[in-house]
Amino acid sequence: MATKQRGRPRSFDRDTALERATMTFWEHGYETTSIADLTGAMGIGAPSLYAAFGDKKALFAEVVESYAVRYGSFGARALDEEPTARAGLARLLTETAAEFTDPSHPRGCLMICAAVNCVTPEVEKALRERREANIASFETRVRAGMATGELPPETDPSALARFVGAIIQGMSQQARDGATRAELQGVADTAMRAWPV
Repeated sequence: MATKQRGRPRSFDRDTALERATMTFWEHGYETTSIADLTGAMGIGAPSLYAAFGDKKALFAEVVESYAVRYGSFGARALDEEPTARAGLARLLTETAAEFTDPSHPRGCLMICAAVNCVTPEVEKALRERREANIASFETRVRAGMATGELPPETDPSALARFVGAIIQGMSQQARDGATRAELQGVADTAMRAWPV
């Protein structure tokens, strides 16, 4: 015997609503985005938002997961697919310049931009942990390059990884300020000239 469905069926596409929430948080940040902003962008009422996604914090956590897969995965691919640490990080910075200025979505990086003026401890901590995980992945790639002799033994892998992280964070803000893809590519090229040989 079929079970009776409780409540009214959803009258909106959840994936579309999530994507619209992503764009809203990406454009305005976590703290300054209100429930009214979200429901307006998502085309749903507050009760539907709470029923489908939970509260604002839960929705944002889902947005971050979705963003990491849809918009942020280029970095991991660059590090995994290129044969050397230098090639991987050079590709990462080149693709960062393209992604951060892509006109099909807000500029910069959601995980960097959404953290600006964030005073909600759990959200700030989650974003910081993701950024730190990225830096850790850069350091892992640098250490692998040192192990193969690509990088000199006196290389400081932690400092080099943080240098790349600082470049990416700066590129995000410059993209928000209107820097072009070519300008950010110039930043990427300059950063790679500091690469140890």
